[in-house]
Amino acid sequence: MDRAAAEGVPVEGATSSSPDGSAADGLPTADVFARLAIELHDSGGIEETVDAVVGFALQALGCSHAGVALAARGRRLEIPAVTDPIVAEIYQSQMTRGDGPLTVCLRDQTPVLIADSATDHRWPEWSTQVGALGVRSVFDVPLRTAAGTVGVLGLYSNRPDAFSVDDQAIAHILARHASVAVANARHEQTLHQAVDARKLVGQAMGILMERFDLDADRAFEVLKRYSQDTNQKLRDVAQNLIDTRKLPGR
Repeated sequence: MDRAAAEGVPVEGATSSSPDGSAADGLPTADVFARLAIELHDSGGIEETVDAVVGFALQALGCSHAGVALAARGRRLEIPAVTDPIVAEIYQSQMTRGDGPLTVCLRDQTPVLIADSATDHRWPEWSTQVGALGVRSVFDVPLRTAAGTVGVLGLYSNRPDAFSVDDQAIAHILARHASVAVANARHEQTLHQAVDARKLVGQAMGILMERFDLDADRAFEVLKRYSQDTNQKLRDVAQNLIDTRKLPGR
């Protein structure tokens, strides 16, 4: 049984293995993926995490380009890691149009394979664009966790039929590692931001308490009122007070 069958992964537009046999030998072993998992776990943040994912994709799959697009609030996409400007251009055009394999992969949470951009006519304008950039094969894989889709791993090659069945299976394994790593990195980032916000608010409250002889509850109420009146986050009001020693509008 090949790896894709073992994974049980449905692929839109999937084809059989490429005739060049690129996935036959030297495929990543369990030890290689274990080392990748450790590297992702030790990454310092979201940017470092997706950089590691992209670098591994280039080595393990032999693709010409790779990138990761992350879903922000409202399924708006961010582009934190690409191997070169070509991928950023491909991503940006789909984000602008709101259509293409990347947006379909994110929306439907399903992988999308383009065996050859010269003969695939599902997105004619997009196919023309990537063809002009020299991209012939595309494989977009969703990054999913139990909470939902966190982004898309995009793989690109200047050869048609570049992603064999084994390559697709490896991409899915990589996407699973990447999904967990990105989710963890985002969680850590949120925790750090929350701690920083509490520190800023506490510092701003101290300024108000000293200047206006307020107790802690009253100082917090003042910050909260200015936050509501100016439609700014409490953290931003606190930062402004710390920087300027003034409340907004005073």
